Amino acid sequence: MLRVAIVDDHQIVRSGFREMLGEEIGLEIAFEAATGEDALDRLRETPCDVLLLDISLPGKSGIDVLRVVRRRHPEIRVLVLSSFPEERYALAMIRNGADGYLCKDCEREDLLNALRTVQQGRRYLSPRTAELLAEGMLGGGGALPHESLSEREMQVFLRLAGGDSVSSIAEILNLSVKTVSTYRSRVLEKLGVASNAELAAYALRNGLIME
Repeated sequence: MLRVAIVDDHQIVRSGFREMLGEEIGLEIAFEAATGEDALDRLRETPCDVLLLDISLPGKSGIDVLRVVRRRHPEIRVLVLSSFPEERYALAMIRNGADGYLCKDCEREDLLNALRTVQQGRRYLSPRTAELLAEGMLGGGGALPHESLSEREMQVFLRLAGGDSVSSIAEILNLSVKTVSTYRSRVLEKLGVASNAELAAYALRNGLIME
């Protein structure tokens, strides 16, 4: 039996995925969660094999949750869900530990294929993600600067772009202000910008955050 958990802050999205998977033989929904904190709490008591994880969550983001799951539950496979196309996040999330990346408007067959693929211990790459990966390996297409960010750098980047202060990020991520400031400096350098305002502009321009 394949146990799947669905983590998304929109009830309609969770219901849609639950309906897509509801009649599949050999698969059950372990639990649903609307926040990253709730998902991590549920994982302490309710085991699952695959976590369907939204990137954009209130409080702890999907990236935050991915980091904790990789540390506490390395046996769990993580499929990232996003309303953003593969070009935005897929390679960055896979490089930072996700087992696959799915757009929320995927077909049922694609979702089931992704679940079975990661269940077998393999990475799920959609045709578009595989194409992006090949372009990066061959030097074509030009990788975007944010794709080179580490997991922590991506966490800090998205929170800064969303308007969070260094001190609030330090509190949320349980890091020192000095450490967050160091990550901020690295992000500014890698993205070739000079301020938080330019970080936000970069994120908007590349479709990483909503206006």
